[in-house]
Amino acid sequence: MLASDAPERLEVGNATIYVSLESDKFDLPKAALLEWVTQSALAVSAYYGRFPVKRAGLRIALSQRGRISNGRSFGDGGARCRISVGQHATLADLHNDWELTHEMVHLGFPSVEDRHHWIEEGIATYVEPIARAYVGKLTAEQVWGDMVRDMPQGLPEAGDQGLDNTHTWGRTYWGGAIFCLLADIGIRKHSGNAKGLQDALRAINSAGGTIEADWPLQRAIQIGNKETGSTTLTELYEQMGSKPVTVDLPALWRQLGVRSSDHGVNFDSQAPLAAIRASILS
Repeated sequence: MLASDAPERLEVGNATIYVSLESDKFDLPKAALLEWVTQSALAVSAYYGRFPVKRAGLRIALSQRGRISNGRSFGDGGARCRISVGQHATLADLHNDWELTHEMVHLGFPSVEDRHHWIEEGIATYVEPIARAYVGKLTAEQVWGDMVRDMPQGLPEAGDQGLDNTHTWGRTYWGGAIFCLLADIGIRKHSGNAKGLQDALRAINSAGGTIEADWPLQRAIQIGNKETGSTTLTELYEQMGSKPVTVDLPALWRQLGVRSSDHGVNFDSQAPLAAIRASILS
């Protein structure tokens, strides 16, 4: 397929996704690339209850090296993503990919001020593996094992001034993901495990909070709080937005019943927050 050809039109749930391939030099057949797009969209739809926008565009560029890379999402001019696929990428690369799901999650949250970029990336980082687990792409062991491995990158270091004022890669992506995990746990504690961060994000999205909309962060927080019947999001933001907060992650994993070893992770069903941990992926 050449860049001048009409985009392929995919219907996924309530949404129409227009897919443009910028080259016809991929080793993979077009059908495989379109199935990858569909599966990524289904994962995001499973988390949000629907695809987060009614219409989206996706441009797939050819890369001469690597597998899948350089994902970007945009809201100006309509919800859209761009991502690169290596010329010699394989079906296994598509199956194992997380980047396109990550980019599609971005479509479901409003664009906020640059200083709050951590919430946009934190949501995408936190939700992506959960969404893929919903559709059978990842196991619970993989999701929690990756969190145990990667979340320490989001902890504050010397000189940190809180999430709003510390724009390193680790704090933006994994610091934001820590915020999301704490929010999920906090909401579930408050609601007797009846609601979680997913409910807050669905409500924000249903109220028009998509990547195409420019919102103050407080508007999203207020909608999330109202939907979950708690002030968890406000309280966490007040704690973490302008000040460094070091979370005792090993203690948190123990509370959740996530046990890590050289052979991966296993679960303690008797841990205090075991039911919450299970509900996050169910």
